[in-house]
Parts: sequence; structure tokens; C-alpha cells
Amino acid sequence: MDEVVKEYEYYLTGELRLSKNTCSNYTRDIKNYVAYLKKYCFVEDPKDITVENIRDYFSSLKRRNLQGTSRARNLTAIRSFHKFMVLEKYTNINASELIDSPKQEKKLPVILSISEVETLIEAIELKTPKDIRERTMIELAYSCGLRVSELVDLETSDLHLDMGFIKILGKGNKERIVPVGEIAIDMLNIYLKDSRPTYVNAKKHNRYLFLNRLGDKMTRNMFNVILKERAKAAGITKKVHPHMLRHSFASHLLETGTDLRFIQELLGHENISTTEIYTHINNQKLREIYLNAHPRSKKGK
Repeated sequence: MDEVVKEYEYYLTGELRLSKNTCSNYTRDIKNYVAYLKKYCFVEDPKDITVENIRDYFSSLKRRNLQGTSRARNLTAIRSFHKFMVLEKYTNINASELIDSPKQEKKLPVILSISEVETLIEAIELKTPKDIRERTMIELAYSCGLRVSELVDLETSDLHLDMGFIKILGKGNKERIVPVGEIAIDMLNIYLKDSRPTYVNAKKHNRYLFLNRLGDKMTRNMFNVILKERAKAAGITKKVHPHMLRHSFASHLLETGTDLRFIQELLGHENISTTEIYTHINNQKLREIYLNAHPRSKKGK
């Protein structure tokens, strides 16, 4: 089945044109799935895969304490893989159709407060090109609610600062236009003038906006490390990660009365249901304010 997996990989990138990150996740999940089928179910041919084999695989994921969200992603990949195998006539039966989606715990994302975001950003003094670069990245990620992949994939040609927006290439290679705040625009102009030129390497193609010390594109992992170090230095005790800036962006907009549909457009969510999670965060916050403020909100008062 190794050849089938390779063909599936071409299908994801060539036919479906999914993002690089999604293709990587799906391919990894399918390779693990196929390895399990070979080792524990002795299945070498797609025609021999049964519903029981797939259920056994998901039982093994559950025994490994894989979270519901990860198991759900695995199922999405497996369903896509089986659909591909039927399409390409490797098998006549899609055994994954009878597999129920795993139950997922609904966990609300943790966000930074407005004051915590301000503390995080303002704690970075603009003393060196590195300081300017890192503060600009954090400011822009929060100002526009960007995914970390969208942030590091930005090219200089995506900037339209005179018009106050940037062009983003999001999930599934879908483009969207996002407005940029005045503070972020100022930081970008400072970065382009006083910081980025120190990272440009004449021997390399420098189309990306944010570069590392070698003149290469900044990576997702590098920005994750930067953010954690800056949060720690600012005295923030929460476990900060890049997506937390995106969650905070959306929640803070909702707090100030921004329409949910507009937030959906800014985030690039295909379905409004994905954006609605931020209303739950705000409802929880309202309850906390009420419990702390109302004289008869708690027993014993």
C-alpha cells in the first residue's frame, strides 16, 4: 500500500490543492494508519480493509490517550484516503463510511486580556533590529488575527500599507484582504527601514517579509519560541502560543461589539460555527463578572 499512499500524497497537493501544512498532517496520519494495518491487521491490499480494522485502529488511538480533536483529524484523513482509493479503483468499498466521528470535548480557547497583550508588546524595547522584528511580528499577528503559517508566509508584495491592508493566503490557498491597524503599520514601516535590511542576504531570494539571521524565511517554530520567550520576559504566566494571539484578536473584537460575520471574514473561517466559539468565551467572561459583582450571586452572602 506504500505506492497508494504516495499517489494519495500527489492527490492532496495536485488535485485538492490543500495547504502544505494540511497535506503534511494528512500524509503523516495515513502513513501511521497504513503501518498499523500492516503490523496488527496483516492487511496489505486496500480491498482487504474492513470496518473492524478501522475501529481497531481508533481504539488504539484512544488507548494512547490521543485527544478527541486529534482522533477527529485522523478520521477526516482516513475518510479522504478511502474516498481516494475508491475514486482510483484500488477498492470498490469505502469502509470508512460506517465509522462514527469521535466525541470531542468542547474546550474554550485560553486568551490573553487586552492589558496582557499590551504588556507583552510594550515590554519589547526597540533597541536592536531583532527587537524591532519580533515586536512587529507579534503586533501584526494580534492586529490582524493571523494564523502563524499566514504570518511567516507573508511576502513583501502582500503589503499595501498606503491603503491600510495586507493580502493573506489562508487555508486551502484562499486569499483574503485584512485591514491593518495604525500601530501595526507604523511598526511595519520601522521594521522595513531599520530591521529587515540587516537580515537580507544578497545571495538568497528575499521575497518573504520576516527573515531569520541567515536571510531565510522565519519558521513557525522560530516564532513560537520567540513568543514564549517574550511572554516570559513580560511576566505573563499563561502558556502563550501563537494561536492565542488569534483567539485574543477575535474575542477582543467581539467584546467591543463587532459583528460576528465581520470577525468570520477577518479570520478567514469558512463556516460561522467556527467563529461562534468566541461568543462562548464572552458569555463565560460575562458570568465571571456577574458572579464577582452581584451581591446575591453566591451562596453565603
